[in-house]
Amino acid sequence: MSQKTILVTGATAGFGAAFARRFVADGHRVIATGRRLERLESLAAELGPNLLPAALDVTDHAAVANFLSTIPQAWREIEVLINNAGLALGLAPAWSANLAHWDQMIATNISGLVHVTRAILPGMVERNSGTIINIGSVAGTYPYPGGHVYGSTKSFVSHFSLNLRADLLGKNIRVTSLEPGLVGGSEFSNVRFEGDATRAAAVYAGTQTLTPEDMAETAAWIISLPAHMNINRIEIMPIAQASAALSISRAAST
Repeated sequence: MSQKTILVTGATAGFGAAFARRFVADGHRVIATGRRLERLESLAAELGPNLLPAALDVTDHAAVANFLSTIPQAWREIEVLINNAGLALGLAPAWSANLAHWDQMIATNISGLVHVTRAILPGMVERNSGTIINIGSVAGTYPYPGGHVYGSTKSFVSHFSLNLRADLLGKNIRVTSLEPGLVGGSEFSNVRFEGDATRAAAVYAGTQTLTPEDMAETAAWIISLPAHMNINRIEIMPIAQASAALSISRAAST
């Protein structure tokens, strides 16, 4: 497989860092973006000249729109976009949830993703080549208590991916929604519970979860496929997880 230039958002930890490591190991060039530049620079020191660290907050629309002009010319033809930046915040029921959390999830998981896509997609269309992998979640398919806005943002990711393909029919550009279930080894639950490490650890206790490296393996497979093959969506759960049965609230008998 020929060397590709790959843009990964949210590459400071978890999935994004795993993507960067795998793609560089496979011989590709990676533009690793995120808000914590020091982590990206550490990743560059680890992985060498095929990784370009670049600070980018996907919720800063002006920065996203101008992003390509801020990186070296030789890196500007993005052949693969991994829209990975995203987060979950809180698990309170909707009537008591923190509105600021809702706003931040929408700003990152929806607005950030679409603005990055809009910034990169015209170049792919001009070259008539490219692959976009949007990181969704099984939460976008299976509702659970407290998952209201987070799950809804991931439903958006799945449907936005399909609608991109509808727009791109007849062009050699692929779009996949990659939708994992329970994944350990990332900052996801620590962020959701605002640094409460004990509560975060309890989410994964007694399970063999998926790992960020599993997601990197899947993404590497997607981009290695023949150019005529498009994977619309991939839903992945660990063996330890399954979709829940429908819930029923029963009144106490009198």
